[in-house]
Amino acid sequence: MNTKNNKKPLHLQAEEAIKEMIASPEFQNGKLLPNELELAKSLNISRNTLRQAINKLVFEGLLCRKKGYGTWAVKKTVTSGVKNWMSFSQEMQQLGIKVKNYELHVSTEVPAESVLAFFGKDSSTEQYCLKLERVRGDMDAPFVVFISWFNPAINMDGDDNFSKPLYELLENKYGVIVNTSIEEISARLAGKQIGSKLRISENDPILIRKRFVYDINMVPIEYNIGYYKADSFTYTITAER
Repeated sequence: MNTKNNKKPLHLQAEEAIKEMIASPEFQNGKLLPNELELAKSLNISRNTLRQAINKLVFEGLLCRKKGYGTWAVKKTVTSGVKNWMSFSQEMQQLGIKVKNYELHVSTEVPAESVLAFFGKDSSTEQYCLKLERVRGDMDAPFVVFISWFNPAINMDGDDNFSKPLYELLENKYGVIVNTSIEEISARLAGKQIGSKLRISENDPILIRKRFVYDINMVPIEYNIGYYKADSFTYTITAER
């Protein structure tokens, strides 16, 4: 990989190189990628930069990784995406809904391995991240529980006013401009903890919306999970041919 005359960040260059690699028939047929040491050497980058690129491609659904086995390409499929995404506050503003925070908790904790992997951090060392938990809804009742983890590189202050729009805070105070959100939608029963916060039965259905948020340079910023009352959330996809 020639990095001398390329002004893109190294991890983005690595992502592009790996995408080209896994598009070949041999990798589409299940061949494992070279191990980290070999691949980092062939791309002329550090292993940390390589891990950041691989983590991003795993979350995009282009790579699969299994500890003790290796990393391989996901076979190409037809997928549908959504553009022009909005923050929760913007979504509610567009719908004319006044948002109320029923709970708001800020802490600094060591997150799960999947969260650290998203931020490109090694789970073998203790790494603390800012965690924001909010129960939000309209003026009548709560309808979503949000749990957000933030990249520790931002060094966010736990005393910030998180009742204000989050992405405005990130931009105005920390100079972080969010630009891309990759989302996953799934469903399950509420369970006792989420059911209690949403004031529904533990056997009522909820929708889970994961957001992997990046800035304008595709640096991971926020790992967000929203637990919605099933009757409060409709996901619309517009596809153009």
